[in-house]
Amino acid sequence: MNILLAAINAKYIHSNLAVYSLRAYARKFIQETEIEEYTINQPIDEIFMDIYTHRPDILCFSCYLWNISYVEQLIREIPKVLPDTKIWLGGPEVSYNAGEMLEKYPGLTGIICGEGEETFLELMDYYHSGIELAAVRKDTDCCESMVTDLSEIRGIVYRNSDGSIMETQLRPVLNLSRVPFAYEHVEDFRNRIIYYESSRGCPFSCSYCLSSIDKCLRFRDLELVKQELQFFIDHEVPQVKFVDRTFNCRHDHAMAVWKYIKDHDKGMTNFHFEIAADLLNEEEIALIRSMRPGLIQLEIGIQSANSETISEIKRRMDLRKVECTVAEIRKNRNVHQHLDLIAGLPYEDYDSFAKSFDRVYAMRPDQLQLGFLKVLKGALMHEKTQEYGLVYQDRPPYEVLSTKWLPYADVIRLKKIEEMVEVYYNSGQFGNTMEHAEKEFSGAFAMYSALADYYERNDLFRISHSRIARYEILLHFLEEHMGVYPDNSEDRRQPAAKSAENRHQSAVESAADRMAEYTAWLTLDLYLRDNVRNRPSFLPENKISSDEAAVFYKMEEEERRYLKNYAGYDRRQMRKMTHLERIFGRMILFDYRERDPLSGDAKVYEIKERTVENEFSR
Repeated sequence: MNILLAAINAKYIHSNLAVYSLRAYARKFIQETEIEEYTINQPIDEIFMDIYTHRPDILCFSCYLWNISYVEQLIREIPKVLPDTKIWLGGPEVSYNAGEMLEKYPGLTGIICGEGEETFLELMDYYHSGIELAAVRKDTDCCESMVTDLSEIRGIVYRNSDGSIMETQLRPVLNLSRVPFAYEHVEDFRNRIIYYESSRGCPFSCSYCLSSIDKCLRFRDLELVKQELQFFIDHEVPQVKFVDRTFNCRHDHAMAVWKYIKDHDKGMTNFHFEIAADLLNEEEIALIRSMRPGLIQLEIGIQSANSETISEIKRRMDLRKVECTVAEIRKNRNVHQHLDLIAGLPYEDYDSFAKSFDRVYAMRPDQLQLGFLKVLKGALMHEKTQEYGLVYQDRPPYEVLSTKWLPYADVIRLKKIEEMVEVYYNSGQFGNTMEHAEKEFSGAFAMYSALADYYERNDLFRISHSRIARYEILLHFLEEHMGVYPDNSEDRRQPAAKSAENRHQSAVESAADRMAEYTAWLTLDLYLRDNVRNRPSFLPENKISSDEAAVFYKMEEEERRYLKNYAGYDRRQMRKMTHLERIFGRMILFDYRERDPLSGDAKVYEIKERTVENEFSR
């Protein structure tokens, strides 16, 4: 029997925990079970042809929002070339409309609903017994719990021999500790993110989320978890993402895991957790703040700062506690914090969302995700469609188009602001400039809104800009906002002249001084990330001369005042691996071998220029 578990991931770097868990649980069929992981970036025909080359007797797809369109195309075509292959689906995207899927796709055999491990094992027992695949020899050593009819398998919807669609009883939840470890062959996951779960279920009932349906919260045995974490640490896996819906909902469990990875850390592996920040207590915060920078990162779903919205979506959250906790963790600059907002929730209009944005932005997360409501089948939000005036896409990911409170025109505006946040905040490439530019506006949301308007006016959307171009655009945006333009641009001087007619000259000069500061902040941001060899035209003229740089690196080769970790490198090599720049009148050295583990910024030294000048004047 040839079994193929197929996963279509969003990116190559992702892996699919579900298919590996299925194979691990049905380990007695492991020799007959293959896994193939594809991505949504591959041509559909390429996936189709590869599946055909496997010629599976049983083909199972893991279905999610990001891949269901691809799966649907494939299950239309595969029965044409593999008519005897039994096609099964599983996953959150098909568990709540299984009957509809079977009616829509005649070549589909059945769907596993909910947790799949035990169900998949029983299905393989059933097929292996020879009831459906008569040509396969019975192997009693592999079939100690023989299943002789699909109706005996709980948790499935399937097509009967007469074409009717049958549904069996739901399966009781699984003891999570019974699921074998899925990553024994860790070499298969080189350069990829590994997903791991130490619990299933969620204690909350957020109406937009499918996780709220599984109210049976279960935890994997801690001794097993520790063994498996040690495996990741020993094999120096770059990143492990916990898929636990609210990792810290049980204090003793969270403390045990966090303490273990801190005590056994080898400086290589990063662990990602989704948490409820307001549930963290002082002991947990103290432990988190004591960790190596970059050991863990935290994703915190805030979704809205509108109290009416939070109540309506049945979310329990103390926002003031969240703010205090995020601030406490941020003090040590050792943990990447990712905060989430959702546009399109009930009672949240454009102005309300702007307030939510400003309040969350004020927490200064390392990343702020501005997402849009997905109206998921099976979630309570789906049932409230009429009440909320929800209009959403019929195609995955079923994203909101409008609500009673938020017209589509405002959704479009928010989409453009989202792009600006991704480029100018989440990229981490403009941190100093954006922090200071915010002072020119009534708030962060107003700044990103104005920036989006600037892009729109100048037809800058839908263009693949270089990184240097993004800096230039930001500089011109600030110039326009303050009415100050470069002297070498005749076209851009005219608005400045008009502005000068209506403003006092000192105000114009003040704005020009501020623009000089912003150019300096842009210069700092630029070189913090990369040693840009071709100097952009917008940078100030007061760069370090070649002779000054030569003197500095000669001194550094002899004395190692700053670049202490460059033993064995001569002055020419050091000059290639670092950068000198004059910013705010000070000589700054950027060291690209030493970077901040959170931001990726180069280490910065302020050079005492008098020493360099003395050496230069000899």
